[in-house]
Amino acid sequence: MKKFLRILATALVLSCLFVSCSKSKVVINTAADLNGKKIGVQTGTTGEMWVQDNVQNVSLSSFKTGIDASLDLKNGAIDAVVLDELPAKEIVSRNSDLVIIDMDLATEEYAIAVKKGNTELLSQINQTINEMKNNGEYVSLVNAFMPVDGNIVIPATEKSSSSKVVKLGTNAAFPPFEYVEGKDIVGFDITMGEKIAKTANAQLEVVDMAFDSLIPALASDAIDFIAAGMSVTDERKNNVDFSVPYYQSKQVVIVRK
Repeated sequence: MKKFLRILATALVLSCLFVSCSKSKVVINTAADLNGKKIGVQTGTTGEMWVQDNVQNVSLSSFKTGIDASLDLKNGAIDAVVLDELPAKEIVSRNSDLVIIDMDLATEEYAIAVKKGNTELLSQINQTINEMKNNGEYVSLVNAFMPVDGNIVIPATEKSSSSKVVKLGTNAAFPPFEYVEGKDIVGFDITMGEKIAKTANAQLEVVDMAFDSLIPALASDAIDFIAAGMSVTDERKNNVDFSVPYYQSKQVVIVRK
């Protein structure tokens, strides 16, 4: 009998190692429940700013992408992830052991950023966004990348024969706004970027980089504009000029079921 109990105990230990029994149950239902927890965010995002400003005694882990943060959440290294709503929904749709809790944390607007003083390009961007909203192309773009049935239909690429090039800086880990499909970077922002390039009579070149590198790249002229689900904040306004807003989003919390 003692031998059987020893074998059973060993089996339970091994089971815990492979089934993550080390994960302690963490109950998070409200914003107050985030206090004192281990929270994951994407570096340089408004989610990171919100946690820094509003969560007490937090153990903050910053990741290059929301997907990286969700992997640490799944294995129990962190307790929750604070992320924009649509990318969060995409992550949860692919991970049945994760769930979103909407706590009405913060509402924000996405806009396209240009280098301060680049009024010509900013005018072309605003013209494109306004025309798309007026002629129905914006609604079509929303329906393509945010369909009710979940079946995304990527629009055909709009190419230009012009020798002029405009460089769009993005972080291709933020579906459905920008992500990698096969060998291509696609998404809501990318298609909008193609339309902006068309207005500017130029070809579009997409430059993928870390989110927190985008504004420095814009300042150094490595890129011409940023389309990366970037929220308008007073801090960012000190470094870039923003277009008219093109999408309203909010922060949500991802936790383990």
